[in-house]
Amino acid sequence: MNPYFVGLLVPIAVSLLLQKRRKVEKKRGVPVDVGGEPGYAVRNHRFEHPVETHWEGVTTLAELFEHACKEYVYMPLLGTRKLISREMEASPDGRSFEKLHLGEYEWKCYAEAFKSVCNFSSGLIQLGHQKNERVAIFAETRAEWQIALQACFRQNISVVTIYASLGEEALCHSLNETEVTTVVCGQKEFKKLIDIGWQLDTVKRVIYINEEGISAEVSLAKNSTSWTVASFEEVGKLGTEAPVDANMPLPSDVAVIMYTSGSTGLPKGVMMTHRNVLATLSAVMTIVPELGKKDIYMAYLPLAHILELAAETLMAAVGASIGYGSALTLTDTSSKIKKGTLGDASALKPTLMTAVPAILDRVRDGVRKKVDANGGVAKKLFDIGYSRRLAAIDGSWLGAWGVEKLLWDRLVFTKVRAILGGKIRFVLSGGAPLSGDTQRFINICLGAPIGQGYGLTETCAGGTFSEYDDTSVGRVGAPLPCSYIKLIDWAEGGYLTTDSPMPRGEIVIGGPNVTKGYFKNEAKTSEVYKDDERGLRWFYSGDIGRFHPDGCLEIIDRKKDIVKLQHGEYVSLGKVEAALAMSPYVENIMIHADPFNSYCVALVVVAQSELEKWATQQGLAYSDFSDLCQKQEAVKEVLGSLATVAKQARLEKFETPAKVKLIPDPWTPESGLVTAALKLKREVLRKKYENDLAELYA
Repeated sequence: MNPYFVGLLVPIAVSLLLQKRRKVEKKRGVPVDVGGEPGYAVRNHRFEHPVETHWEGVTTLAELFEHACKEYVYMPLLGTRKLISREMEASPDGRSFEKLHLGEYEWKCYAEAFKSVCNFSSGLIQLGHQKNERVAIFAETRAEWQIALQACFRQNISVVTIYASLGEEALCHSLNETEVTTVVCGQKEFKKLIDIGWQLDTVKRVIYINEEGISAEVSLAKNSTSWTVASFEEVGKLGTEAPVDANMPLPSDVAVIMYTSGSTGLPKGVMMTHRNVLATLSAVMTIVPELGKKDIYMAYLPLAHILELAAETLMAAVGASIGYGSALTLTDTSSKIKKGTLGDASALKPTLMTAVPAILDRVRDGVRKKVDANGGVAKKLFDIGYSRRLAAIDGSWLGAWGVEKLLWDRLVFTKVRAILGGKIRFVLSGGAPLSGDTQRFINICLGAPIGQGYGLTETCAGGTFSEYDDTSVGRVGAPLPCSYIKLIDWAEGGYLTTDSPMPRGEIVIGGPNVTKGYFKNEAKTSEVYKDDERGLRWFYSGDIGRFHPDGCLEIIDRKKDIVKLQHGEYVSLGKVEAALAMSPYVENIMIHADPFNSYCVALVVVAQSELEKWATQQGLAYSDFSDLCQKQEAVKEVLGSLATVAKQARLEKFETPAKVKLIPDPWTPESGLVTAALKLKREVLRKKYENDLAELYA
């Protein structure tokens, strides 16, 4: 062998060995002595006590925004795409779909945004909004949402956040319970408000965000309600003409009452103080490296979700730029993008984005389908490049490192990265644990690490977060510096902190990020929130986790999702669903287990392209997709695929669905069958498909 080659190989091998040892030995979380219920508690390895603020002299979100606007005066902050045209296109089956032709991003700098916030803040008061009254923001994610939020903070007005996709009953409940007097809304949401106006007890003012065609709703509201109706611009103008001094909040004041999308029953309003949210933001500052004015953030998730609200608030605090888009216009091939028009990501070229697992799963599936459809040499190159990089990520010395990695990036993965603009350096995944398969796939294809986070609305999204250099999969990282994470025994489910090789139990989160509780719901608050003898507040999550030796948490179950079958076996619905979602035929799935039977069944929203491709190969005739889903041959094929995937995931026989019902129509937040974060609403689904589930057990 060439001596030069040997000389080159030895230091590389030593470096890799040391790197592997460092990864094994690094402690990311360490045990900590805490008060409250006995359990196994862990803190972040770098901080002995929970972090409260990263910015000297800043104790509220209003102060944080003003501080940033004074520091980054002329840097771009809020970007919105110009709407060039809106067209309707007919599909082959006769249905019409809206397509948008969008232009470049147009920007407000920090100084302009601050001026808009101050004007809108003053305008609210001039419009008649009183001290101690609440404002609701009921709109899609956009720049006006953020301006309205910050404007309310400057007058110490608590903001009620409501998902734009919320149904009528939940919407009425949220607005009436919080006694909202002013609502900021978009066109679609304005129409919903008018439809339920007679049921709203306290609403006096509606501020609408000007959109093409909204004049019909404005006229209807003025004629059929007693509301004061004004446009977003009109309120800003009122404030310009008659400025009002700021009424800055205290850290203990409620900044936001955030209504969860509610996977069960009516939504609950979580009361978040300025101190609560600031603690989470401060903690994330210590985890993601070099956050700052060079970053561009892709904003498209619902701002009524704590993950997006916290992310955007943090971006504004560090001098980054926030470009607004939507899930339906995100990429060049998104459903609302007119052919030939750039998607939001291509136009913006973001460096940072947040995502929920369901969206990352769709990105993965979309790339795979495109690769499979291309076939030939392109598919072979992708498969080889992916397997080589996968080996490296999994720690093999024989995987693609260095020059070979750069070669595969240029040859294969650059085209994939272009889907999201080509500049992504970090992706934050939250909402639910991400599958290892998707995490590896996104990491390799985007060339960017994925920060897996775990948190809840009740903890202001704070809990755990995987560090930048942690490439492990299936885990959600070590405790954030604002939180202690404690596991407590759940003997009924068989999870104990004394379990070997890892302590297991219900996850309880303590720290300054833990919220006050549920608005006007003391019974539920006292059930899941506890203050210990040392003054620390804890939230009982209902999730089951285990701690790895390095102090990182893994979510393994959920108390509410466990069903005991007829013969005493326990089925974890969420665990089974996550495993079976790997079937190519599964777009979405709900496992149902009847305690009076010995097996479980499944409702499967079928991936249309995959099932139709199989039907074509089999020569199976059908009139439309709904007809195909009724065919016994199709049911048998999907059931067989689920059985195969279940075996690969080592599921028990009683965990594998014995029967399935194929669903042709997708479950969307608009249908009310899943939350805005795309989590299943089990009770709603069970009720809707009550007869189908009964037939599966017949």
